[in-house]
Amino acid sequence: MVIGFASPSTYIQGKNVILDSDKYLQTFGKHPLLLAGSTAYHIIGHDFEEYLQAHDYTVTYAPFNGESSDQEVDRVAKIGQDHQVSVVYGLGGGKTVDTAKAVADKLDLPVVIIPTLASNDAPCSRLSVIYTEDGNFDHYLFYKKNPDLVLVDTQVIANGPVRMLISGIADALATNVEAEAVAQANADTMLDQKQSLIGSAIGHQCEATLFNYSHEAIAAAESHAVTKALENIIEANTLMSGLGFESGGLSGAHSIHDGLTTLSQTHELTHGEKVAYGTLTQLMLEGADQVRYEKYYRFIKSLGLPTTLADLNLSNVSDEELLEAGKAACSENDTMDRLPFEVTPSDVVDALKAVDAYSKANA
Repeated sequence: MVIGFASPSTYIQGKNVILDSDKYLQTFGKHPLLLAGSTAYHIIGHDFEEYLQAHDYTVTYAPFNGESSDQEVDRVAKIGQDHQVSVVYGLGGGKTVDTAKAVADKLDLPVVIIPTLASNDAPCSRLSVIYTEDGNFDHYLFYKKNPDLVLVDTQVIANGPVRMLISGIADALATNVEAEAVAQANADTMLDQKQSLIGSAIGHQCEATLFNYSHEAIAAAESHAVTKALENIIEANTLMSGLGFESGGLSGAHSIHDGLTTLSQTHELTHGEKVAYGTLTQLMLEGADQVRYEKYYRFIKSLGLPTTLADLNLSNVSDEELLEAGKAACSENDTMDRLPFEVTPSDVVDALKAVDAYSKANA
C-alpha cells in the first residue's frame, strides 16, 4: 500500500499581508501574470498591482472571464506566453484560482494563489475543476505539484460577502464526511494513493473547527472585523479543507454537487451551497442514523444553507431532470465510486428527494 500527502510549499495567512508581500513573492521573479476578475481587481487587485510596481515588478494583468474552462485556460496561457512572464498569480475566487493553476501548469511556471474569499477549498490543491463555457462540470485537471505559495489576507476576506464565507464553511464541512467514507472503502484519495494518518487527522480538525467557531466568525465578518474565530474559520475553509479533501479524498458530496451543475436552475447558487446539499445527500445514501444526520442537518440549516430542493431552485424539478443529475454524479470521471458501496443514478435521485422530504418534515 502506498499512502500520500500533499500541500503547498508555503502558506501565509494574516491581516493586510497582500500589501506587504514582496518578501514572499520576489523569489518567483519580477514579471508576474496577474489573473483577476473584475470584482477582485476592484477590491484589492489595483492596489496590489501598484504595490508590485512600486517594488519594481513588471505586471501583466489578465482579466478573468468568469469560467474555469479549457478555452479560458488557453486564452490566458497565450497572454502569459506572449509576455514571457516568470510566474502566475491567481487573485480572486475558486474559478480564478483553478484557472491560474491550470495556466501555470501549461506554461511550466510557479503559481502563487491569493484568494480574496474563503469560499472554497481550491487554493491549496494540485488540481483544478474545469467547467464547460455554460458552467457545467466537465473534468478535473491534476498537476505534479501544489501551488508554490498561498497568500491569504484575512482583512480582505473579512471585507468580502458573508454569503461566500458561509459557502466556504459548507464546502469545508464535506471534507471529513467524504474522507471518512473514502477510509471505509479503502479507496484512493485525490492523489491516487491511500489515505495517510495526517490526511485523516486534518479532516477531523477541520470539522471540529467549523462546529466550534463558525457562528462567531460569521458575526465578525458581518462587521468586517478580523477576530481569532474568523482567522480559525479562514484557515479551516482554505488550508485544512484543501489539504483534507486532497489527501483525505472526495466521495459523494462533491460528485452530487457536480451532478447538480447539470441543472441550469442551480447555477445561481455557489459551489458550497450545492455541496451542503450534497453532504446531506451523501449521509442519506449512507443510511446515517438520526443522531449523525441531525448533527449536520441542524448545523447546515443554522447557516441558512440549502436543505430542500426549493432552496436549490428545484421546486418544480422533474424526476427525469434529477436522473440526469444522478447520472452525472455517478460518472466515471467523478468520485462517487469512492464510497464504500455501489451507488446508481436512481439511488441519487431517491436520496435527493429524501433530503427534501426530511427537511420539510423537520423544519
